[in-house]
Amino acid sequence: MSRNYKFHNPEGLYFVSFATVYWIDVFVRRLYFDCIVNNLNFCVQNKGMEIYAWCIMPSHVHLVYRSNIQKPEEIIRDFKSFTSKELIKLIEG
Repeated sequence: MSRNYKFHNPEGLYFVSFATVYWIDVFVRRLYFDCIVNNLNFCVQNKGMEIYAWCIMPSHVHLVYRSNIQKPEEIIRDFKSFTSKELIKLIEG
């Protein structure tokens, strides 16, 4: 199965799900949960992300969203890249 998301309609509504490596329970502390929420809020306020539903589980995240400014694959790429780096800093620190 491909690890790349397929976005055929830039204006479409998309469901995405992504998990931690080996499905390790990472999102179990409020600090880590807040990191994800803060970064989602940033994407909403600055990148045109419209979130219709979300669910953060201990080892994975589900999102239903669309984009009205950037391509949906660019938003999710930037969100995952930035958030993963921030989470690593929080875990190490």
